[in-house]
Amino acid sequence: MLALCLLLVSLVGCGGRSSPDTATTEVQRLLDRRAAAVLARDETAFARTGTRSGFAGLREVPLAAWSYEVIRLDGAGDAATADVRLRYRLAGYDPAPATADRTLRLSRERDGHWRVDSDRPAPGSGPLPWDQGPVRAVRGAHGIVLGVGQPAGTLRGFAELVDRAVPAVDDAWGAPWPRRVVVLVPGSLQDMAALLGSPADSYRGIAAVTTGRTGGGASAPADRIVVNPDAYGQLGSLGKEVVLTHETTHVATRAHTSPATPLWLSEGYADWVGYRGSGRTLAQAAPELSRAVAAGQLPGALPRDEEFGFTEDAEGLARAYEAGWTACRMIAEHWGEQELGAFYRAVGAHERRAGAVEEAMATVLGTTPQAFTERWRDYLRTRLG
Repeated sequence: MLALCLLLVSLVGCGGRSSPDTATTEVQRLLDRRAAAVLARDETAFARTGTRSGFAGLREVPLAAWSYEVIRLDGAGDAATADVRLRYRLAGYDPAPATADRTLRLSRERDGHWRVDSDRPAPGSGPLPWDQGPVRAVRGAHGIVLGVGQPAGTLRGFAELVDRAVPAVDDAWGAPWPRRVVVLVPGSLQDMAALLGSPADSYRGIAAVTTGRTGGGASAPADRIVVNPDAYGQLGSLGKEVVLTHETTHVATRAHTSPATPLWLSEGYADWVGYRGSGRTLAQAAPELSRAVAAGQLPGALPRDEEFGFTEDAEGLARAYEAGWTACRMIAEHWGEQELGAFYRAVGAHERRAGAVEEAMATVLGTTPQAFTERWRDYLRTRLG
């Protein structure tokens, strides 16, 4: 009998326990049933697979796909830990599944079946919105707003702004894009930072960001606009509209933004679209740069990417954004709005930074970086000096 157990241990194990390969298959089947329950909105079926935690947060989230893949299973006896990759897709918004790495704790019941005891973000990974609480979904004509801990009226306000932003961006951009926006509104600055996998201080004072990543270890196939409710709530009506239009511009231009695109262009263009049609003068929309120029501190060059980092130098960051915006505004005024969009796309068509701006300026604007910079400095001196 002992010899027989030794012979079969690699297949089923002595005492009827599953081998590692068999256990992985059993857990995968369990998670397949769990995923099917999520898509069917069947809480009873979900509970049969283990903990109900997390199910309530998903009730209003429109899902077109939800699946788990067991990457690794570690355990002994009746307990195990599974490294799992979650794939999900928002119906009507995601062209391909988003992914998130999760860590699941499992136990084996008396009947030999596995159950999920906990489901949490994997170490080093950020939470998903529904990890932070029940998600409330508000749809607009051009987007969906997913909020946690936010009143329905607040989320409807975001949806209305998106419905104004998308046509405004479409009119300015002049190139095809999905024209669909997903906005995430967490409960606090700390929750926003967690979604993005960064310290809260990185986004203090930043009203919103657009990202194709939903946190460390998680990725989205389409951009998400993630709002900092603390900073956003301090803006006036125009400021809120400019911010949402700015971030929506990033969604529209993402396919034509590459490592060759300098931040003065990507951020400046988004600000140009945001302020387009607002009636704001150069001095009103660029107060920090205006003060610097009036004090005789005319910039010697367009801002470097490092100057756009979220640091304690709020005035320096503001000047960098304003410099990019004024450069894009100058292009629109001198060469034309269509040429500004064409210039953006021409730069983004390059995979590497070297020579991208120089070539695009030559082919689209008929100038050189040196001549462009001097024209821009004269523009600031004339308009702000």
